[in-house]
Amino acid sequence: MDMRARIHVAGHRGLVGSAIVRRLQAEGADNLLLRTREELDLTDQAASEAFYASEKPDYVFLCAARVGGIHANGSHPAQFIRDNLSIQTNVIHSAWKNGTKKLLFLGSSCIYPKFAAQPIGEDALLTGALEPTNQAYAIAKIAGLEMCRAYRVEHGFDAIVAMPTNLYGPGDNFHPQDSHVVPGLIRRFHDAKVAGIPEVTIWGTGTPLRELLHADDLADALVFLMRNYSDSEMVNIGSGEETSIAALAELIAAVVGYRGVLRFDPSKPDGTPRKLLDSTRIERMGWRAKISLRDGIHSALADYAARHGAR
Repeated sequence: MDMRARIHVAGHRGLVGSAIVRRLQAEGADNLLLRTREELDLTDQAASEAFYASEKPDYVFLCAARVGGIHANGSHPAQFIRDNLSIQTNVIHSAWKNGTKKLLFLGSSCIYPKFAAQPIGEDALLTGALEPTNQAYAIAKIAGLEMCRAYRVEHGFDAIVAMPTNLYGPGDNFHPQDSHVVPGLIRRFHDAKVAGIPEVTIWGTGTPLRELLHADDLADALVFLMRNYSDSEMVNIGSGEETSIAALAELIAAVVGYRGVLRFDPSKPDGTPRKLLDSTRIERMGWRAKISLRDGIHSALADYAARHGAR
């Protein structure tokens, strides 16, 4: 991938997109095509086609998506499936139609069956039922990766698919209801510490296991794949380490400096009981994650403080 080429990072203000921009700029990329949602609504077919016809990017990182945690997925399944199907369809088709050399589509580990054998290999796709709390989002992502495969088969379009594990880091969504587990806990513990709240209640039993990957590690992996991979098979990207929600909450509380009581609410959903990806495929190519969970949480906390005026 030529760093002087025209590179469209779709969703550049999000967790993954902003990490990719940092990674590309660090290597001297100076022709990035960046548009906010207000400037370019990728759910709008006509607007998407006009952008690609005019700008003709050489490379595309498709990170734009409607994302959220258990609460957001459960409350707005129609928005999740509609918006993600629209974004994927518009970008993949317009990129191919206007001569993009290579496109990377970002999937999600929630596409795998709820009770898949651990660690989860790429061949586990469609071998079992999905987790109900994010099924609409997962089905949209499955459609996106199949679209990439189909455009490769029918049109020879070099579209590749990366399947990351649970992500966190600078640029995350710290919304009090709609965030994922790491940013959600960072905000709740920080705000409870500032307000002097003696107890924080956490959804679920605390027993599910999660593999977590820092966004900057993912960005490094995605640039690596753009340079070194071209095939129809998707590629898992994970850290290879997992932790329970309870242990994660304790670690985040320690990093934040919150010393109150952590109470779990088993009446709330746990989500998938365990989700560890088998990242053998990318590791055999020569890539591995580098950022430790503790160091990564420190960077995410610093980002929350900087962006939200936290003390």
